[in-house]
Amino acid sequence: MNLYLRYFDKETLVTNVDDALDFLRSIQEIGMNANLEADVREYANSDVYYPKRYKIRPRVYFIIIKTTAATMLDFKQKKALHPAPQNNAAAAEKHDMASVVASRLNEERPGWYEGELDFKRVVLIPATGKHEYRDTHFVVRCKANSGQDCYNRIVEHLRDRVDNRSQFPSAKGKNFHYKYLGMWK
Repeated sequence: MNLYLRYFDKETLVTNVDDALDFLRSIQEIGMNANLEADVREYANSDVYYPKRYKIRPRVYFIIIKTTAATMLDFKQKKALHPAPQNNAAAAEKHDMASVVASRLNEERPGWYEGELDFKRVVLIPATGKHEYRDTHFVVRCKANSGQDCYNRIVEHLRDRVDNRSQFPSAKGKNFHYKYLGMWK
């Protein structure tokens, strides 16, 4: 496993931790110490593959990325991406289910729909004169061409009738449900 290190415009791709530490020592602003060295060694020897950033001073960091790229060009062209773990079957199934939901949402099927939307509505509290968010459940039956069209009609209807600071969920999320009721006559 190789290590990519970057501090502003200074960058390197090294094959071991000692070379990485030599690179960091060559940059005066970083100020290498025993704690930082131990942390870099621990990160390099761990099974963690996400990038690690180290704070030098406020809003100034250097980063270390583990990679299988053999050269800097391979790294820059993203030819050595880390493979996803094989025990990720549940995540893959969830992703497939989400794509099925998204495709069903846009499926053209004109007719009557019953749509349910849970959203955050801004309401005025008369006693204090302040506003607060309230969870609001809204159910409607409407003519639409698809589940997405049903969602769009609901949100368009509500935007004209509630405070413009109210928050509406995504059509693909868990706070919107719809049911096809049948063709219109």
